[in-house]
Amino acid sequence: MVEGSTALDTEAVEDTPWHVRDTDQVAEELGVDPEKGLSDEEVKERLDRFGPNQIHTGEMAPWWRILLNQFTDPLIYILLIAAVVSVIIQEWTDAAVIIVVVVLNGAIGFVQEYRARKAIQALAEMSAPKAKVVRDGQESEIDSKEVVPGDVVLLSSGGQVPGDVRLFKVDGLEADESALTGESEPVSKQVDPVDDEKAVPGDQFSMAFSGTVITRGRGRGVVVRTGQQSELGQIAEATQKVQEVKTPIQEKMDFLGKAIGVAVLILSVVVVGVGLLIGWELNEIIRTAVALAVGTVPEALPVVLTVTLAIGVRRMADRNAIIRSLPAVETLGSTTVIGSDKTGTLTKNEMTVKAVWSGGERYDVTGSGYEPEGQIRRNGDGAESEKEEAEEGEAEEGEAEQGETADDGQDLSEAVRRTLLAGLLANEAGSLPGEDDDSGGDPTELAVLVSAVKAGYNLDETREEYSRLDIIPFESERQFMATLNETPDGPCVFLKGSPEVVLDRCAKQLGRDGDEEELDVEGAREMADQLAEEGFRVLGMAIRVQDGRDFENQDPGDDLVFAGFQAMEDPVRPEAVDAVDAAHNAGIRVLMLTGDHAKTARAIGDQLKLGSEAGAREGRDLEELSDEEFDEVVRDVDVYARVSPEHKLRIVERLIDQGQIVAVTGDGVNDAPALQAAHLGIAMGQAGTDVAREASDMVLADDNFASITNAVEEGRVVFANIRKVTYFLLSTGVGLVITILSALFAPWPLPYVAAQVLWINLVTKGLQDVALAFEPGEPGLLSEPPRDPGEGVINRPVLHRMIWLGVFMAVGTMATFWWVLQQDVSIEYARSVALTQMVMFQFFHVFNCRSFHRSIFKVSFLGNPYVVGAVGISLLAHLGILHLSFMQAVFETEPLPLEVWGIIVLVSLSIIVVAEIDKATLRRKHRRTSEGEEETEGSRQEAKSGGGG
Repeated sequence: MVEGSTALDTEAVEDTPWHVRDTDQVAEELGVDPEKGLSDEEVKERLDRFGPNQIHTGEMAPWWRILLNQFTDPLIYILLIAAVVSVIIQEWTDAAVIIVVVVLNGAIGFVQEYRARKAIQALAEMSAPKAKVVRDGQESEIDSKEVVPGDVVLLSSGGQVPGDVRLFKVDGLEADESALTGESEPVSKQVDPVDDEKAVPGDQFSMAFSGTVITRGRGRGVVVRTGQQSELGQIAEATQKVQEVKTPIQEKMDFLGKAIGVAVLILSVVVVGVGLLIGWELNEIIRTAVALAVGTVPEALPVVLTVTLAIGVRRMADRNAIIRSLPAVETLGSTTVIGSDKTGTLTKNEMTVKAVWSGGERYDVTGSGYEPEGQIRRNGDGAESEKEEAEEGEAEEGEAEQGETADDGQDLSEAVRRTLLAGLLANEAGSLPGEDDDSGGDPTELAVLVSAVKAGYNLDETREEYSRLDIIPFESERQFMATLNETPDGPCVFLKGSPEVVLDRCAKQLGRDGDEEELDVEGAREMADQLAEEGFRVLGMAIRVQDGRDFENQDPGDDLVFAGFQAMEDPVRPEAVDAVDAAHNAGIRVLMLTGDHAKTARAIGDQLKLGSEAGAREGRDLEELSDEEFDEVVRDVDVYARVSPEHKLRIVERLIDQGQIVAVTGDGVNDAPALQAAHLGIAMGQAGTDVAREASDMVLADDNFASITNAVEEGRVVFANIRKVTYFLLSTGVGLVITILSALFAPWPLPYVAAQVLWINLVTKGLQDVALAFEPGEPGLLSEPPRDPGEGVINRPVLHRMIWLGVFMAVGTMATFWWVLQQDVSIEYARSVALTQMVMFQFFHVFNCRSFHRSIFKVSFLGNPYVVGAVGISLLAHLGILHLSFMQAVFETEPLPLEVWGIIVLVSLSIIVVAEIDKATLRRKHRRTSEGEEETEGSRQEAKSGGGG
């Protein structure tokens, strides 16, 4: 007896893949008797050798390391240094406020670090909890984790596969592998080896894979891989190894933080140097440097960034997009490519009969999915308007759900009715989904049930009238199933199967009126090929009256009467067509990555208007390509068929290397590595697996691809608001810094002390910048192309405006400060005037920041009531520090008379005039650019017309 080979230790050293080996070779290699299974001693030895049938989840980073990671932002470094310096010079108020901000920022993202670990744990939970095995010749049920390589397992309908199994006995065995391979239809299994060593899991028909579900039949096989060595385990390992990439907003804010850090360092050196030259005391120099650092650093930015993203999360949740990682909100707004799985994402994962061919006539079937509403019309007779169809549908609602007659008022030939009847009776599905607890079944079986219901057949009444006498279950070797039912004409065979097999067993065919006539084999085969070319899966139906009340030797005979074909498809979600179109209009490229066959993928791609002249590419065609050749393919091809998890991951990685911002949607285990490798992973909330959801950044609650379009819009709104908040904070920060530097070089007294700078940054601006985060999206945002991934939060136009308006606020504040210094007043009074002038500039400037292009007078004043409320609250708070004695002591302020308030308000209003002039200039420049582009396009068209003449 041969012990488990080294091939069990790792897939890499297998000389020949398991699916290629014959069953005798597999049994010998694993040292197991297929009838008796392993002995208890062998099980113990192998369990010690290979370990439990579990997926390794890796080590979790300690909590203290995760916590420390929250304080690695350059802005946080600056604040911590400022806090330490404030403590050294005993500025306790300044230090306390800074530390509170730092702690709050660190607490916000602490829990987020657990997400990657959860993805691996979800993969481990996919393993079947129980398994039926044969050991010492006895059948028993054990925990799945106790299964070892060499165990003989029994598979049956509804059960999960406990490990990767090489099958050696099947009885109509089919498995739902959509969560692993992405293929929508259950896969028929076989015993014979697959003569293709490079076959992807979806084509390894002699194998059943860990975590997949048996949908039909029974099987028996030997476990060849468990735990980490299984296909499921290898996906877990790939997910574990893939490094998460930073989202665009994280990269942009990192760059901005570093730039601010450099600016603070330079300005601090300038302050110290100038202070020493003019003879300031060291303590005063340090206070000035701290005030300058605090004024330069937008303390509220990390917090407001999180708040802005959180608001986006809430808005997207209202539109069925659940965000699991805050920075992912903005990522959607800059996405340039969306790679989508087909099954359950772009399609319904519900097979639907769309055409019936019988009696020499083709009939089209309306409706989609498992809903019984729809019509069956002769091809060419479907010119009725949508209004008429709607009226017919409303009339049908009053009838019984499954119809009362076999024609339901439709003009169906007798041949068509018998074709549909054959599909209803030669069927192993219980009932339609949602009707009772026993509903459900194979999607193909359900599809032909629905088509019969659309013709008016009542499932229960028909089955009672045509009671079943015998059945030949479907087996992949036979490619058909048949039932023997009682009919008014006596026992009758109803057969359903592949077109080739059905036609081979028929001697005649039904005419339109149900009369038997000579079989036109060539014509029928041409029609089957034509339907297949349209992307349909085709099933043939046949009938025959016989004398006996059971099948002899499980054989329905070969003199049947061909009834017709039923052609079905996995329908495209209607809303997915509009969603893909909207994505294209937004400048986003959509790819379809599916495990289904190329012909089906092309048909679905055509319906979604995906693809180009390059057509669809199969996964196996990609394996031998170099990175350069692969890059050429991913630039041109939008539809990919028969792809494995490795193919998906490579496509995503090559797109990222090309500079694309990649989002990937998916619902199955096979999507997990690609979901985590992409900038944004989008999982399905209803049909998706735990693996996909835990590996993702966003979950679609309604499994609706159209929700992605809404999410893209919200993502763009979020980035626009982050830019508005950053612009507001930094432009007023520029004003603060310039006023301090101006006083230093004048030399004048400092216009504000450090506590007053903190007041401006953390109290007055802190309320208004949060309010800006609630700003609704501006018109036409979704029709714009994606931003250049390299574009920063502060681009050139915003930088120009930020400096210009910051300088203006500084000049206005210093002018007011100089004016009050000429009077016989205290320095505290003069600083109170300068402080109030800068605060009032901010109050008016925040309304400028609500739009970069539109006039303040074109933006609804109450369109964002939070801004109005924030300004009102901030004004009351500022009055408090001017008039409340305990606040005066902390901030060194004095109250101001009404006439001074009047001057301050008039000066502050000028910021609106300056901003309006700047916006008008920008609009005029944009208009000239647009007109120039239109003239260029018109000249090009005129030249083209002239050339044609």
